[in-house]
Amino acid sequence: MLTAVVVGCGAMSAKWLQAAQQVPDLKVVALVDIDESRAQVRAVEFGLTKAAVGANLEAILAAVKPDIVFDVVVPQARREVALIAFAAGCHVLTEKPLAASMGDARAILEAARDHNRLHAVVQNRRYLGAVRRLRRFLETGALGRLSSIHADFFLAPHFGGFREAMDHVLLLDMAIHTFDVARYLIGQQAKSVYCAEWEPANSWYKAGSSAVALFEFEGGAVFNYRGSWCAAGAKTSWESAWRLICERGAVTWNGFDDLHAEHVTGVREGLFDVTEPVAIPALDPLDRVGGHRGVIEDFVAAVRSGSAPETRGSDNIKSLAMVFGAVESAETQRRVAIQL
Repeated sequence: MLTAVVVGCGAMSAKWLQAAQQVPDLKVVALVDIDESRAQVRAVEFGLTKAAVGANLEAILAAVKPDIVFDVVVPQARREVALIAFAAGCHVLTEKPLAASMGDARAILEAARDHNRLHAVVQNRRYLGAVRRLRRFLETGALGRLSSIHADFFLAPHFGGFREAMDHVLLLDMAIHTFDVARYLIGQQAKSVYCAEWEPANSWYKAGSSAVALFEFEGGAVFNYRGSWCAAGAKTSWESAWRLICERGAVTWNGFDDLHAEHVTGVREGLFDVTEPVAIPALDPLDRVGGHRGVIEDFVAAVRSGSAPETRGSDNIKSLAMVFGAVESAETQRRVAIQL
């Protein structure tokens, strides 16, 4: 049995607790929040009547000595939480984004190395069945080399609260999911980005609710992102709508359940090559899926085996760098080299 402490008991913690309670041989033994009443509410809600509850993370860790800390705090507090957890001998799985800045991210990863502890990020879109199938299909080479990915994200959520007062709200709070999936599918690191942001006339956000970004990747592939958080009507899914262009065909995914691929037959009629549908293999039974549950299961397995979790921080920082590269490009209105 591995034990875990959940730090940060706001709205997102419910997803973590729901997922954690589905993972065999994992027990949440404490809940921590700067507002202790929120931790108490979560303890009652999830039947954790024997769990320790408090506002002081260091004191709780000293008392219960857990194996794992689940970090669900605001990004600005991630560095402090991670350093406290590593010093107490805990492994850390954190909500996205990895950190509020690249400097904080580097400090977290350095501390994880110094203490020989595992660190990973809940980049849960990687654990969607459709994303796994797309990656496996590309790896078969059925359509040849991938040349470009295009992702559209158009929704109009009225969150209220901190998001509507943020700078770069779409890039900082949501786009990393799409950026990370694109990097996972391409299998390379982004090397540069040009990004533009704007506020439509109907926007209820302070800044950065709408953006376009064009990333160039090592190996030559490009990723084109178009998004808005104040685009009512004809909405996409939360997972975006995707088109993958390859040497010998293309794949589309609507972000829901519709995956479709076509390959070139070698016959041309008039101006166009004739294409026909090609089957996308079913999900590999060995692939771990399930959103938050899948990430937590993967992390717990890594803690037990000593292996590297898929969404380890040392890899995820490459997706975070895409976000901050896009932010810098939007602010400077120029193409930016992506730096780790």
